[in-house]
Amino acid sequence: MANVEINPVSKALFILACLVVFLAGVKAASAIIVPFLLSLFIAIIANPIVAKMVVWRVPRGVAVLIVLTFLVIIGMSLAGVVGQSFNDFSKSLPVYQEKLVGEFHWLVSKLALFDIHVSREQFAQYFDPGVAMSMVGNLLSGLGGVMTNLFLIILTVVFMLFEAPDVNKKVHIALRDPAMKLQHIDRFLESVNNYLAIKAVVSLVTAICVGILLWILDVDYVLLWAVLAFLFNFIPNIGSIIAAVPAVLLAIVVQSPAVAGLVALGYVVINTVMGNVIEPKFMGRGLGLSTLVVFLSLIFWGWLLGTVGMLLSVPLTMIVKIAMEANEESKWFSVLLGNGEIPESSK
Repeated sequence: MANVEINPVSKALFILACLVVFLAGVKAASAIIVPFLLSLFIAIIANPIVAKMVVWRVPRGVAVLIVLTFLVIIGMSLAGVVGQSFNDFSKSLPVYQEKLVGEFHWLVSKLALFDIHVSREQFAQYFDPGVAMSMVGNLLSGLGGVMTNLFLIILTVVFMLFEAPDVNKKVHIALRDPAMKLQHIDRFLESVNNYLAIKAVVSLVTAICVGILLWILDVDYVLLWAVLAFLFNFIPNIGSIIAAVPAVLLAIVVQSPAVAGLVALGYVVINTVMGNVIEPKFMGRGLGLSTLVVFLSLIFWGWLLGTVGMLLSVPLTMIVKIAMEANEESKWFSVLLGNGEIPESSK
């Protein structure tokens, strides 16, 4: 059979067409894929605790049962309290939006005293403060919709935790080229495990600090905003900003601009210390993604998989990056996703 040379343009178009079909399939199957990814996320965070208990001579089955029982109790307790707070907040949202519009109309009037004339209609059209609160509500609703499959998620986590010790062994057996591919897979598993474990701890500490700050300043729905800070801290770059917006706007409405300023300042200090001092100290060089790629991955995975895709945008992008590194023909794409550092395999 004669060899047929494939035109590079035709090859690129073929790959692009396959990618479009694949992404369309993922988006169509998101109802199944999203709970699976969330289960994987929980299993990766819980596995180090289970492994530590096994080292302490606790049977793995008992360790998995203890960890899952603890997670379910904490999760159900928080879901009940936060769910009630979210329902109350949703009912009051139109009132808050109306008050916010009044506050910003007052701001427009004050600006007019300094000969800064802004049309109220244009201001309301281009900057609607209620949109920020509605966006947060939609994101929380999306996550709550995923959590309706709680039993399926817990069951999947159980099986994943039991299979965790054999994952590396199975990967070794499945791949026939351990000199190259396995090296990338091992590095990926270690990187993602470290990233998610450290990020979970940092996010928890951030949520506690935010809760204390808002409790001291007497801002309503403290627990809701603390949980929001925990979840959105997984979203790179803009997650902490999104989490701060509703608390700051609520402080403007319920209390005063001065208190809102203190809330905003507190968020900036907490996220600066946790994100720029504490997290890099434990995470080291990180996962090697450029800042632009991290932000674009947030938009892409959020569009493809919704709220859970935004939370897991960095690990999912790392899967793509390391998969591209494993092939000489696609290594250029991995370099584009990177932060400018030369991979060890290329040195």
